[in-house]
Amino acid sequence: MTVTIRDEGRVRVVEITRPQARNAVDPNTARALFDAFMAFEMDDASDVAVLTGAGGYFCAGFDLKAAAEGGGADWISDVQLPDEWKDARAQPIAGPMGPSRLMLSKPVIAAIEGPAVAGGIELAAWCDMRVVAEGATLGVFCRRWGVPLIDGGTVRLPRIVGQGRANDLILTGRGIGAAEAAQMGLADRVCAQGTALEAAMGLAHSLVGFPQRCMRADFLSARLSGADLASALRREWASFSAFAGEGAAGAARFASGKGRGGDFENI
Repeated sequence: MTVTIRDEGRVRVVEITRPQARNAVDPNTARALFDAFMAFEMDDASDVAVLTGAGGYFCAGFDLKAAAEGGGADWISDVQLPDEWKDARAQPIAGPMGPSRLMLSKPVIAAIEGPAVAGGIELAAWCDMRVVAEGATLGVFCRRWGVPLIDGGTVRLPRIVGQGRANDLILTGRGIGAAEAAQMGLADRVCAQGTALEAAMGLAHSLVGFPQRCMRADFLSARLSGADLASALRREWASFSAFAGEGAAGAARFASGKGRGGDFENI
């Protein structure tokens, strides 16, 4: 089992449990994450979700070893955007990282320890608030490998931090810590290392205490419409062709041991 789910009152905790791979998402994990958040959306007993990762890691992105070995090919085929997909709210479908194309009616809070990089920063940006522990690293590390952002990173990051700061993250691929993430507006709360889940749970329980219909109405109104989000994600998905040209070779270099831990020198 690569995703575990538990409830604490009206808060649903969804945890990626692949710490041996720094919680990198393989196809089975992506499917499990999508299913977990669809179930959360439909469960009247849950009001707020917290997404976190086991072992002190949030998520190191898509599992490039799986991609290099061809294991991700069928999954990518499964998540091709159908022509009839026009509304992210009304037509829920999976993205490469799992829930990244969903537009839920209920908030999701990211509890971030360790790396939230590549597809992991896209999962963090998909969440509606981010609690980031000291010692965490956020970054578009896939820049090293020719792997494009295809899980909403180019759509959501500019709306969270502004275009200039998003350009900095997207173009350079550099990693930032909790303090800079807070300065940018990417981290909504900063906490001591090892306490991100505790802090996120406290925030989640505080949201549960409000009248939910009113909160969700404001929450929906504050975001892009489902049609606008679908249009933006479709435009981003056109970048996937870059993976065939550069990303597959980059994934193979990663699988061979190059550039681990955010190293941009030996890639």
